[in-house]
Amino acid sequence: MTETIKRNLLLPLLLLYAVGLFAQVKNQQTRVWTPDNGNGTFTNPLMWGDWPDPDIIRVGDEFYFISTSMHYVPGCPIAKSKDLVNWEMAGYAVSRYDEDPRYDMKGGNMYLNGSWASTLRYHDGTFYAGFCTPKGLAGKEGNFSICTAKDVGGPWTRTIFKEYLYDPGLFFDDDGKVYVAHGQQKLYITQLSNDAKSVKVPQKEIYNNADYPYLEGSHLYKVNGKYYLLGSTGGTTGRQVCLRSDNIYGPYESKVIINDDHTYPGNGLHQGGMVQLKNGTWWFIIMQDRGPIGRTPNLEPVTWVDGWPMLGENGKGVDTFKKPDAGGIYPIAAPATSDEFNSPKLGLQWQWNHNPDSKKWSLKERKGYLRLKANKAKNLADARNTLTQRVQGPYSEGTVEMRVNGMKDGDVGGFGVFQFPYAFVSVQQKGAKRTLVMINNDTTITTVNFTGNTVWLKACVTQVGFSASFAYSTDGKNFKPIGNELKMGLGLDWTANRFALFNYHTNKVGASGYVDFNWFHYTNIEPAKSSANISPDI
Repeated sequence: MTETIKRNLLLPLLLLYAVGLFAQVKNQQTRVWTPDNGNGTFTNPLMWGDWPDPDIIRVGDEFYFISTSMHYVPGCPIAKSKDLVNWEMAGYAVSRYDEDPRYDMKGGNMYLNGSWASTLRYHDGTFYAGFCTPKGLAGKEGNFSICTAKDVGGPWTRTIFKEYLYDPGLFFDDDGKVYVAHGQQKLYITQLSNDAKSVKVPQKEIYNNADYPYLEGSHLYKVNGKYYLLGSTGGTTGRQVCLRSDNIYGPYESKVIINDDHTYPGNGLHQGGMVQLKNGTWWFIIMQDRGPIGRTPNLEPVTWVDGWPMLGENGKGVDTFKKPDAGGIYPIAAPATSDEFNSPKLGLQWQWNHNPDSKKWSLKERKGYLRLKANKAKNLADARNTLTQRVQGPYSEGTVEMRVNGMKDGDVGGFGVFQFPYAFVSVQQKGAKRTLVMINNDTTITTVNFTGNTVWLKACVTQVGFSASFAYSTDGKNFKPIGNELKMGLGLDWTANRFALFNYHTNKVGASGYVDFNWFHYTNIEPAKSSANISPDI
């Protein structure tokens, strides 16, 4: 047999082997939703989880996306991308909130405070992230903050203003002047100092139109000499509006640039920001409420019609569409989920419920484990050092391995789904006795005797009926359902449900112990089903 014939016969076999090997590897790694279809197109949403109030910028070849996160710490998550479709975490603009002891759960709590409606800009080598905090300080209306950093990964420096600028949109004009567009229905422009760390000219009203109720989420741009202020009206069921003027202080004319809810009927595409690519095209990232799963970001093309940036295609948000031409082909990526807790630093996928107590958690005391030491609390809502990350649609499943040999009388350590209401499975220790307990909305549903030192806990979330179910294992292989379903809600407005790892102590006196989490594993593959849109668990 000639070498040519051998090569001709061998090549197809090698290709088949390579394809099979790739499929096998991909099948082992596919665990996270991605919009990238692998064929030059994408399918919305960009991230099927809670990334509300998006704003976006481009710095060179990199895109940066900022979101808000209310009372979760660190705050103001920032993601990065090369192509607007594949994203990974880059950092946070706020490491913690020090302006009120209630962020430490001392004297109360700060649920639904923290960061609202973040804005992100880059100017002269510096990143600027801004946000507002409604009623952030006792007895006051709220405040506005600007955070600055030379690197998006930090460190960031925060300046808290005495002024309250609601839903701010930071803007650097061509002449070096710095402005913030803000307000709700009645919109204002406030001029900042050149370093954006104080107010130079107090707010001036620029627009008030009763036809646009709750017009908010302002982001300001200048294109071809005209000022464009983009905002959302009508809240969850709303639409996106564009205001346009030759002068930053107006007068402004207006146009609805998208009014569509076809991808999630009843919940319109509303609030977000736009960005121009190197090739001159414009794209818009806009959110859509999807109930207890969260406010998900969608990517929409922008078509300029008579000087107006119209979103989507033929007045509708796109479902599957050609990817932006970002100058290259980039690998599929997704924000991290699973964690082996092998790093000395906490992964960027995690946020604490309120400020953590640094003395009560560690990644170093037991190598390869997250140790949570119990704080005193009456229930999970009152517990510090609850570690969370987003649940995701259309299905998501989180599993943990938890070691409990360090627990003491009164400790409650476990894993669940957190919002109001919440539900979880925990190991509770009373004296020397341990039990597995499923709690739903602060009500004990099921109790199981438990004598081991290691337990595996699982929470499964689906957008079908917005429910969560729970299971446990004593061998790490065979899981048994426990308790009943959580009907996920939004008792904490505008904040989605989250997976939660925790350990708290219910006794008024006495020493508290600890639990060790060996890992957290995530998948979006529903049992006995498969998904066409899945990516490696980064």
